[in-house]
Amino acid sequence: MTDQQTVSSTAPRTALVTGATRGIGRAVAEDLARDHVVFVGGRRSNDVERVRSELEGLGPGTRPFVAELTDDAAVEAAWAPLAHEFPGLNVVVHSAGIAPMARVAETTRDQWREIFEVNVFSVAQLTKLVLPQLRAVGGDVVAINSGSGFTAGPASSLYSGTKFALRAFTDALREEERANGVRVSSVHPGRVATDMQEELHAYQGKEYRAEEWIQPAQIAAAVRVVVDAERTSQVEVITVRPSGMH
Repeated sequence: MTDQQTVSSTAPRTALVTGATRGIGRAVAEDLARDHVVFVGGRRSNDVERVRSELEGLGPGTRPFVAELTDDAAVEAAWAPLAHEFPGLNVVVHSAGIAPMARVAETTRDQWREIFEVNVFSVAQLTKLVLPQLRAVGGDVVAINSGSGFTAGPASSLYSGTKFALRAFTDALREEERANGVRVSSVHPGRVATDMQEELHAYQGKEYRAEEWIQPAQIAAAVRVVVDAERTSQVEVITVRPSGMH
């Protein structure tokens, strides 16, 4: 029996979800909580504890993962007790992100630095940190990307730039980790009914109606397809778009 098999047969399934206190991340955490110990990721402990309370009783339990993802020391400190308690990590879902809107003529170097720090560099650093636990059980890395990871429009250079980069990162990581039994997937939602979408509509001066857009639970369902795929396969890319029917 391999170490991977030993760990997976003696420990509960675990899932780390960043950005788990709102929007897509919150929906993913709720879905995975049915059969995983969910590490609820967020920047503020009160938000994380609120979500943990809301998920109580759904499944095997939750743990807090409170850290500013751009602070490597804080991330390592948040991860250390979890890595000590659980020998393997079955899933990491990178859902945290920011989406400032600005035209190229308006952007600053600091804006470029900030969004790449959050949307790309933090994903890379956290993935590197948890790789030993992912490898131990043959886990899944799931990046919540975007339709903006394929195309870019006006005022989207900042956001699309990071999402194109994130797609390159996951494509490379997928090939690097095949031999280690770690699967890597990208989920590319179109417009989802979240506060981020509401802010986008406000920037564009448009009326926002949540019922017209993809619901966060549908993206959680896409993540579930990735996670539940038989080990003889991997779902590399899922794209979800609004149907226009509501």
